[in-house]
Amino acid sequence: MSHQQEISTEDMAEVINLIRLQYGYDFGEYAPASFKRRIIRCMAGAGLKTTYDLKVQLLNNRQFFAWFLETITVNVTEMFRDPAFYKALREAVLPTLASYPVLKIWHAGCATGEEVFSMAILLQEEGLLGRTRIYATDLNPANLEKARTGIVPLAHMREYTQNYLQSGGNNEFASYYTARYENAIINKELRQNILFSPHNLVTDQVFNEFQLIFCRNVLIYFNKSLQNRVIRLFYESLAPLGYLAIGMKESLLFSDIRDRFEVINATAKIFRRKW
Repeated sequence: MSHQQEISTEDMAEVINLIRLQYGYDFGEYAPASFKRRIIRCMAGAGLKTTYDLKVQLLNNRQFFAWFLETITVNVTEMFRDPAFYKALREAVLPTLASYPVLKIWHAGCATGEEVFSMAILLQEEGLLGRTRIYATDLNPANLEKARTGIVPLAHMREYTQNYLQSGGNNEFASYYTARYENAIINKELRQNILFSPHNLVTDQVFNEFQLIFCRNVLIYFNKSLQNRVIRLFYESLAPLGYLAIGMKESLLFSDIRDRFEVINATAKIFRRKW
């Protein structure tokens, strides 16, 4: 019998409730099918046969929960992911942001920081990094700890260089990092204006006002109700005429405040708060 068959809706609800009560993380409004697949993957990785075994581990082993959280949250990211998106940022957003004396940018769901570092490079190339504060947040403490180091696997840098060039970059990409053994370390001056901190989109509130918010490829893991709440959170966190960037497969169509945004680039999924 497969794990897929063994996990009933009731089992899922019990696991979600246990995590909520024991650790304060609420996965109740994540898209059920996607979340169930990740539970199954976690159980397989831990060699657990039943959800009872999973609950025992979650209840009694905080170290297991840290691993579980790292495994179940979405950590897929890369530098200059979707180069056309970054090209649109260069052309349609950064020239306007250049008129602000101080910039505040929020990367919500930043994973291990690759897209944050990409934005820092763009800002430096436009002469804006020195007056920008970047707030990079994630649900997963392990992601944030890794992001703070500025370390990226060196093996990925060839692909990231191509992404950078396709995004309109014309500098020597290798000048933005130092190669050391199997790792690339992002230059310190690119990281000095970045604050990595925990924030849970499900439960946490507005904490600042921003000219630009990134939340790319996170909303797809939420159900429609939670997506709507998170879009409202972003709207309330944006300064008037501030920009919102979401993932290529994501949409504002299901939000009850979609008419409060104007489309800046429909393909790149860049929007602007109207008022």
